[in-house]
Amino acid sequence: MQATAAAAARTLAADLPRAEPGSQVRIEGWVHRRRFLAAVTFLIVRDRSGLAQVVVREPEALGQARACGEETVVAVSGLATANPAAPGGMELTEPRITPLTEPAQTPPVELWRPALDAALPTLLDHAAVSWRHPARRATWQLAAASLRGFRTALDDLGFTEIQTPKLVATATESGANVFGVDYFGGRGYLAQSPQFYKQAMVGVFERVYETGPVFRAEPHDTARHLAEYVSLDAELGFITSHRDVLAVLRHALAGMTAAVREQAGPAAQRLGITIPEVPAEFPVIHFRDALRMAGAPPGEPDLAPAHEQALGQWAAREHGSDFLAVEGYPMRKRPFYTHPQPGDERWSSSFDLLFRGVELVTGGQRLHRYADYLAALRARGEDPAAYAGYLDCFAHGMPPHGGFAIGLERWTARLAGADNVREVTLFPRDLHRLTP
Repeated sequence: MQATAAAAARTLAADLPRAEPGSQVRIEGWVHRRRFLAAVTFLIVRDRSGLAQVVVREPEALGQARACGEETVVAVSGLATANPAAPGGMELTEPRITPLTEPAQTPPVELWRPALDAALPTLLDHAAVSWRHPARRATWQLAAASLRGFRTALDDLGFTEIQTPKLVATATESGANVFGVDYFGGRGYLAQSPQFYKQAMVGVFERVYETGPVFRAEPHDTARHLAEYVSLDAELGFITSHRDVLAVLRHALAGMTAAVREQAGPAAQRLGITIPEVPAEFPVIHFRDALRMAGAPPGEPDLAPAHEQALGQWAAREHGSDFLAVEGYPMRKRPFYTHPQPGDERWSSSFDLLFRGVELVTGGQRLHRYADYLAALRARGEDPAAYAGYLDCFAHGMPPHGGFAIGLERWTARLAGADNVREVTLFPRDLHRLTP
């Protein structure tokens, strides 16, 4: 009962401006900054909601403030006092400062500065501390709001959230970029995606989604690739084409941006970013036209980053859109489960969605007939028996279906204007980093 009473008495920094002037208030948090002046000392305390200013004049409190280095966790009780110069117009005076930990060591980066000027390796090496900086925290608040918006948007469309295995027996897309693991003396792999399982669950729930980690052992050392990232996956049945999938993707992204505005507005403001407007329909171009417009050779099987940037600029200029869907990628570039374009099987019923000139989403229509799967695997020189567990659902009836996957970190990086996806990843994993 005492712990409950104590917790109820705590005031968050963001709520301090609403305290009654002259009332006793207690805040708890980290010592964000100390400013020792000739006549007065200011202690800035940070909690999950923001910053609160404490005015220290009394000798005993001054000694306590000097003993508490930056990032020491403290409880401060004092009088709520109006001051237009304080955060929110209210500060604490006549404080009693109680350390809740031993004095903290000097942090590896200066968290009180408005912007972190440390190099990215330093931020990543000390991620547990550098994420405390309000600007870094703000980038993850964008991601957290996006996750909530994704879930809410698909819940509203009758989707069921699922969770699928991350230890699997076979590669999902190719054997060249999987992490192998010893599975009780046998061979297993970390899942590259939930693709097989979310398709199977369409046969159960019709509409499913999942948010969770996926693993790619790709030897890419670029600013937009990670070995582990969070994938926002969706799959839906009873579609007529990949355009139905694109419409659901549009709804999901609209929900994500709305959630960022509603739940992470202060974070977006702190970062000075523009939250995109999701159009009623995405502008769409065919892959062969995209190659021509980007100045790429007509036989190219994919778009290079420079091509994506050029197309993103075109979409912004011609359509006023941060988004552009490119459909009809060559079948040879897509996984075996991709449905070909009706009438011309050189092309696929799939798409990539570009966001501000960078590929954000891959999606499309899947094969759904058992015989088509057998033919597709054999055409690629693969034995259908190796996929028996996956093919079982198609042998027992599956509706026309399709889906998509959004990379959370890539979305957040583009949203925040980060140069490197690692800046918005809590604890990134790549070619060189397995800690912290």
